[in-house]
Amino acid sequence: MENGSDSDQLERVFLRLGHAETDEQLQNIISKFLPPVLLKLSSTQEGVRKKVMELLVHLNKRIKSRPKIQLPVETLLVQYQDPAAVSFVTNFTIIYVKMGYPRLPVEKQCELAPTLLTAMEGKPQPQQDSLMHLLIPTLFHMKYPVESSKSASPFNLAEKPKTVQLLLDFMLDVLLMPYGYVLNESQSRQNSSSAQGSSSNSGGGSGIPQPPPGMSFYAAKRVIGDNPWTPEQLEQCKLGIVKFIEAEQVPELEAVLHLVIASSDTRHSVATAADLELKSKQSLIDWNNPAIINKMYKVYLGDIPLKTKEGAVLKPELKRDPVSTRVKLKIVPHLLRSRQAAETFPANIQVVYDGLFGTNTNSKLRTLSLQFVHHICITCPEIKIKPLGPMLLNGLTKLINEYKEDPKLLSMAYSAVGKLSSRMPHLFTKDIALVQQLFEALCKEEPDTRLAIQEALSMMVGAYSALEGAQRTLMEALVASYLIKPEVQVRQVAVKFASTVFPSDHIPSRYLLLLAAGDPREEVHGEAQRVLRCLPGKNKNEGTSKQMPSFPEMVYYIQEKASHRMKTPVKYMTGTTVLPFNPAAFGEIVLYLRMCLAHSAGVVPTSQSLADMQDHAPAIGRYIRTLMSSSQAAVSASSNKSGEANPVQIYIGLLQQLLAGVGGLPVMYCLLEAVSVYPERLASKFVDKTEWIKSLMNSSKEEMRELAALFYSVVVSTVSGNELKSMIEQLIKTTKDNHSPEIQHGSLLALGFTIGRYLAKKKMRMAEQQDLETNSDFLPEQEELIQSATETIGSFLDSTSPLLAIAACTALGEIGRNGPLPIPSEGAGFTKLHLVESLLNRIPSSKETNKMKERAIQTLGYFPVGDGDFPHQKLLLQGLMDSVEAKQVELQFTIGEAITSAAIGTSSVAARDAWLVTEEEYTPPAGAKVNDVVPWVLDMILNKHIISANPHVRQAACIWLLSLVRKLSTHKEVKSRLKEIQSAFVSVLSENDELSQDVASKGLGLVYELGSEQDQQELVSTLVETLMTGKRAKHEVSGDTVVFQGGSLGKTPDGQGLSTYKELCSLASDLSQPDLVYKFMNLANHHAMWNSRKGAAFGFNVIATRAGEQLAPFLPQLVPRLYRYQFDPNLGIRQAMTSIWNALVTDKSTVDKYLKEILQDLIKNLTSNMWRVRESSCLALNDLLRGRPLDDIIDKLPEIWETLFRVQDDIKESVRKAAELALKTLSKVCVKMCDPAKGAAGQRTIAVLLPCLLDKGMMSPVTEVRALSINTLVKISRSAGATLKPHAPRLIPALLESLSVLEPQVLNYLSLRATDQEQAAMDSARLSAAKSSPMMETINMCLQYLDVSVLGELVPRLCELIRSGVGLGTKGGCASVIVSLTTQCPQDLTPYSGKLMSALLTGLTDRNSVIQKSCAFALGHLVRTSRDSSTEKLLQKLSAWYMEKEEPIYKTSCALTVHAIGRYSPDVLKNHAKEVLPLAFLGMHEIADEEKSEKEEECNLWTEVWQENVPGSFGGIRLYLPELITITQKALQSQSWKMKAQGAIAMASIAKQTSSLVPPYLGMILSALLQGLAGRTWAGKEELLKAIACVVTACSTELEKSVPNQPSTNEILQAVLKECCRENLKYKIVAISCTADVLKATKEDRFQEFSNIVIPLIKKNSVESMGVRTPKTEDENEKERELQLESLLGAFESLGKAWPRSEETQRCYRQELCKLMCERLKLSTWKVQLGVLQAMNAFFQGLMLLEEEHADPEALAEILLETCKSITYSLENKTYSSVRTEALSVVELLLKRLEESKQWESLTSECRELLVESLATMETDSRPELQEKASLLKKTLENL
Repeated sequence: MENGSDSDQLERVFLRLGHAETDEQLQNIISKFLPPVLLKLSSTQEGVRKKVMELLVHLNKRIKSRPKIQLPVETLLVQYQDPAAVSFVTNFTIIYVKMGYPRLPVEKQCELAPTLLTAMEGKPQPQQDSLMHLLIPTLFHMKYPVESSKSASPFNLAEKPKTVQLLLDFMLDVLLMPYGYVLNESQSRQNSSSAQGSSSNSGGGSGIPQPPPGMSFYAAKRVIGDNPWTPEQLEQCKLGIVKFIEAEQVPELEAVLHLVIASSDTRHSVATAADLELKSKQSLIDWNNPAIINKMYKVYLGDIPLKTKEGAVLKPELKRDPVSTRVKLKIVPHLLRSRQAAETFPANIQVVYDGLFGTNTNSKLRTLSLQFVHHICITCPEIKIKPLGPMLLNGLTKLINEYKEDPKLLSMAYSAVGKLSSRMPHLFTKDIALVQQLFEALCKEEPDTRLAIQEALSMMVGAYSALEGAQRTLMEALVASYLIKPEVQVRQVAVKFASTVFPSDHIPSRYLLLLAAGDPREEVHGEAQRVLRCLPGKNKNEGTSKQMPSFPEMVYYIQEKASHRMKTPVKYMTGTTVLPFNPAAFGEIVLYLRMCLAHSAGVVPTSQSLADMQDHAPAIGRYIRTLMSSSQAAVSASSNKSGEANPVQIYIGLLQQLLAGVGGLPVMYCLLEAVSVYPERLASKFVDKTEWIKSLMNSSKEEMRELAALFYSVVVSTVSGNELKSMIEQLIKTTKDNHSPEIQHGSLLALGFTIGRYLAKKKMRMAEQQDLETNSDFLPEQEELIQSATETIGSFLDSTSPLLAIAACTALGEIGRNGPLPIPSEGAGFTKLHLVESLLNRIPSSKETNKMKERAIQTLGYFPVGDGDFPHQKLLLQGLMDSVEAKQVELQFTIGEAITSAAIGTSSVAARDAWLVTEEEYTPPAGAKVNDVVPWVLDMILNKHIISANPHVRQAACIWLLSLVRKLSTHKEVKSRLKEIQSAFVSVLSENDELSQDVASKGLGLVYELGSEQDQQELVSTLVETLMTGKRAKHEVSGDTVVFQGGSLGKTPDGQGLSTYKELCSLASDLSQPDLVYKFMNLANHHAMWNSRKGAAFGFNVIATRAGEQLAPFLPQLVPRLYRYQFDPNLGIRQAMTSIWNALVTDKSTVDKYLKEILQDLIKNLTSNMWRVRESSCLALNDLLRGRPLDDIIDKLPEIWETLFRVQDDIKESVRKAAELALKTLSKVCVKMCDPAKGAAGQRTIAVLLPCLLDKGMMSPVTEVRALSINTLVKISRSAGATLKPHAPRLIPALLESLSVLEPQVLNYLSLRATDQEQAAMDSARLSAAKSSPMMETINMCLQYLDVSVLGELVPRLCELIRSGVGLGTKGGCASVIVSLTTQCPQDLTPYSGKLMSALLTGLTDRNSVIQKSCAFALGHLVRTSRDSSTEKLLQKLSAWYMEKEEPIYKTSCALTVHAIGRYSPDVLKNHAKEVLPLAFLGMHEIADEEKSEKEEECNLWTEVWQENVPGSFGGIRLYLPELITITQKALQSQSWKMKAQGAIAMASIAKQTSSLVPPYLGMILSALLQGLAGRTWAGKEELLKAIACVVTACSTELEKSVPNQPSTNEILQAVLKECCRENLKYKIVAISCTADVLKATKEDRFQEFSNIVIPLIKKNSVESMGVRTPKTEDENEKERELQLESLLGAFESLGKAWPRSEETQRCYRQELCKLMCERLKLSTWKVQLGVLQAMNAFFQGLMLLEEEHADPEALAEILLETCKSITYSLENKTYSSVRTEALSVVELLLKRLEESKQWESLTSECRELLVESLATMETDSRPELQEKASLLKKTLENL
């Protein structure tokens, strides 16, 4: 049965479908029946299912042809998701979903999009693909929320990780899909092999068509789907995906790859959108995340068929191809960002190889791949790069060999090789071919590429530094061959290899470098020279043997190469000579050989200065002798073909060769040195070459000539007899006859040197054997020759050429040094005396050059050395000592040497042969005659020169003394007089120039070292006493000597004086080691003099080093003192101490180690009684606190602060400045320390600092101190944050006080002197400045952290400050702190608000309006948090103040406070409205004074309070009537007149507003008002009258009824009329007006009484009575006139108002009144006329004669005539249009009333004519409305 009904239903549906005619009907049927019909597919009945299928087929036909018809997609989706549904049903449902979804409008699609995703879960793959195919186009139209909160996102994907993965995969495929791709299945089936050319078709014959790059066949198929997208749709889909990712719908990590691929899209819109998104995410993406990197690699490489099981398992249609080059170009830059990418093996290598050698690569991709290689070389860690190395190297070499198009790319490849070599040297070590390949490339490549190759080679050098054996030989050959290439870069790199790859004693490589040193290009020879001249290490630990080649080996090697080169074309031709090397290389070779020689001789070689080289000559001499003797034996054994195989001979041969060819000073020197050290064997070789040597003596260079002359003398000294004689004669001849100064110069020197050597030889022989007669060498004729030669030389002393004079002087010196001068002692001619005098005269002469002076001094010093019997020794010494000149310091050192030599005579070291013996080794010959005059010299110096009055002499004497002590340290005379010498030095210590001091201090050190132990003790004690007390050891002083210039001992430090040495001394005695003072003196070496050659000869640096070692144990005591001394304001002390510090403190951490000690010392000395010490302590502290962790010394901080605060107020400015500097640094450091990040240390610092800064700093009288303290507090509070809480109760009040303290005092002064208005403006500016000040900022910082725990302490202090605080800033600040508290912690504040309120109340009555306002403002906030009872009390208090206190200040404060409460705590005001609002109402009506601005402001405040809190003024009065009446009554009863008046106004206002008061209030009010009327007149009483008038006018009807306790009309009138009789005119006017109002309101007839009061008033002011006046001042007259005018106007107005409706009364008064008015109309000013006309109007309005029933024609006629006569004046008043207007309206009224009462006849013709005439004049009126009216009235009159 059931199936039957199913079939029936289906039939019915069929029927309906058939009947559906329009699309709309069809759509309705489908949406209703399609889902249930589909469900029927689950039926078990075959028939039913068949039926359904038929129906569906029919449906499909109709739907397909009608694209507009909508399907019920939403219902179908729900049905599709039903877990109970049969798969048969779901399969059909999805067909209709796919059909219907794209037909939906876009909005609907967007709405359903999330459902599509939900529907995917757990469904078969093809259906999921279909659903995603539907979803993707929708994404373009989706709207995403701006803020990506998870709840709001349309797709809630967080819970569906599987769906997300599916979706992302599908999106990736969509993004990879190229535009316009067609999947052509049939074609590929037929010929799969040729499909798309040579595709990477793994399936071979399986016949799967070629998918797009990056995709698999399956992927392409599912993206194309059932209905493929057009390219435009595809573009929209891709954009939609990018938008979807941008909206962060999926985790960022997952979508990075999608963006990268999208950014490579061929359509601009997609690529740009993706690029922008990537850029914005750039910093957020973790490029080292393996997930991201692996995905990129996978897409880049595709599925590579690995030879593994998994590789085989992958079905061909699922295999992805690699992406296109376009995508690869986008992926690689991202890989370059990632360290992870560089480590991921094997993908990294695959990418590199693909990029470099893949089929589809291009130059861009190659470049990127090379960058990736660089990236791998730099970032890949050791372990991971090992396996990569060989592959990378192969790839690079392959690229370099095969790829030649792009030089840039090649450059990158080369530099990658370089980088690889520095990472993995072992790869390269074995492979020298690679080096060769690169060298070759360097020769051949483009210039652009060369630089990269050069760089690569330079990086590779390191890989070859450990070559051995054959490899090394190979490398030698390689380097040698490239050193001669034409390209300079090649040579440069070759030099680098030669210098780095081989050890420094490797001879072949040194030879190559020597050749390179002759290179013409600077970059090549410079590098080679640098390597060659780099002196072997001075470090002791390296074995010295391996640092330089041995001399013999190197010589042999060079010789072999040289002889080989001479036979080849590379030899060098110069003039007639041929050299094996070019001069530059040859010069370098010679110098290098000399270095090897020195090295082998065991001294540290130097290659630059000849003088230094000469010091090593004796050592070299010994080595040469051993070489000569050892090789002598060898030569005899095997006769070598070179004949002389001795290395020394070869060396000399090379030197000769170079000297002959090119010359050069160093070469000349080397030759001279080699020969001079062993003349017996080596000089004789040159005897036959004397002519060649002479040619050298004629050189153009002076030094060269000197060296050649020396060489000549050495050679000549080996010959004797006639040969010698002829040579000397020849020299004499040349000297005399030749006129070339160069030749003369050379010959002169040679002559001197030769004679010198001759005499030295003679002296030696004499010492050996006493009888010289037998010896043929020294015959008499030779002696004569020598004498004549000496005289010849002497003759040149006075030569005009300075060159020759110097040469003669030098030559004589040489002769004198070696023996007695062969000339007579005295007498005529050239004698010793003449010579001495001549030379002495030259020293002070200003004509001579310095060089000449130096030589003269030296020469003089030599005479007593060579001649034991020199007769003029003392004369000579005396002369030297007397030749002091200013500023010739260098000369004084020379004189010192000369004096030393001359004083000691023959036993001086100057007598030695410098080539053979060093100073230390020299001992004077035994037989020499002693001519020692040291005692005399010392006497002279100590007793005459050191105490000279001339400071230059003292300085010179000190230098000589130093020289004597240094050179003659073992001399008994010196030793015995140490104390005298010491006191001499001490006396020079106080000189003004630094050099003298320094020399003296050095001398003292030397003296101390020389003494025995006992001496030393005595010396120390004397020195200490002298330095510390300024006493001097006794000296025999003649009367005229100044011992110490101008008291220079104990001078101020700025004058230097002894201070430096005193300090050193006190430093030593503080260590209880006084003798250390000498050590300090040696260390305090800071004069440049000691670095010059002369100074250095004293060897003080060695002494200093020793002193430093001896002082090391005293460091702990020294460091604090020295640290401080480095900042001494005295430059001398500072320099001395700094050099001691540098010598002693070598360890950087010393200061940290002794931090506490240093600090202790500094704090103590900050308050020393010497300003220098205070200043240096401040500066030292400033330095010490910088950049150090101070956690250990937190407890010291307050002490430092306080002490510095004291010093900041020092008497001396420089000290104050230093203290300021230290404080600034301290402040910075402390602020850093208070950072919460510092934890407990920070808290401790705050706890320690705040009390100090608050009590000492902010309270300091010194402005700078206060400013700094506050600055620091502000900064601390900024950085400290919550850690401030416990200190807030102290900090906040202190800062509040500072708000006033720190304000410039002048502001208070100005504020007192200003007017009220200025003051208010100024004070509010001051307060706002205080509020924006850093202090307030700090307070606000602290307030954030307050809570109950702190308030208990803070509130009492705040109250105290408000009550007793001084200064605007403080009080205003307190108020604003309270306001902040009410917002920060309202609940916690409640218990304290009562206290705060009472404190603020005192502030409310402050004279200063600004403070008053602030307190009111604070109260307005405070009532929020206070208890109700407190608020009530406050309001009562305010109310009482307002009602009772007279002073305006109380009223103002009430207004301000109530207003503030209303504004900031409106709810509180509402709760207490009954107390507040009546007061506000009363306040609104305050009477303004003359200076009205304040009061007006107040009224405005009250008005605002009232208006904001009542429902409209009328409603408010109704609401609070009883309270209002109570308060106004109270006001009326007040003692104060003002208050009474105010009450009256308020009452009037109540009456006005309420229009009718009901009993009993009316009675209450009136009684109160009437009560107030009684008594005398007072200022403001008028207000009562006005109020009565108001009340009566408003409530006249109520008054008619008789009510108990309510005054009757009569009583009121009685009271009012009584007031009209008062004397005070002003008051009287008001009373009259008020009475008139009451009469008008009550319509009572009291005209008789009233007119009796008023009419006299008018008459009194009549014209007649005006003249009879006592004369008064202008001013009073003016005032009186005004009053009278006012009274007149008031009187008329009142008469008009009081005109009763009573026939009786009218009859009595009408005539009189009319007359009165008419009179005034004619004679008055326009104002009065106007008033009269208005009164007339009222009069006629109420005139009963003009009514029919009361007519009296005659009386009326009379009145009218009177009126017409007078009114014409007004009508014709030309000046005032207002008068004309009013007159017209009176006429109009009259005519109207006459018309109404038909009494025209009373208007007589006379009247008419008068009126017509006047009206006629008005027809030309200036105002058109008047014209019109006048003409109308005229017509009316004419028509009568």
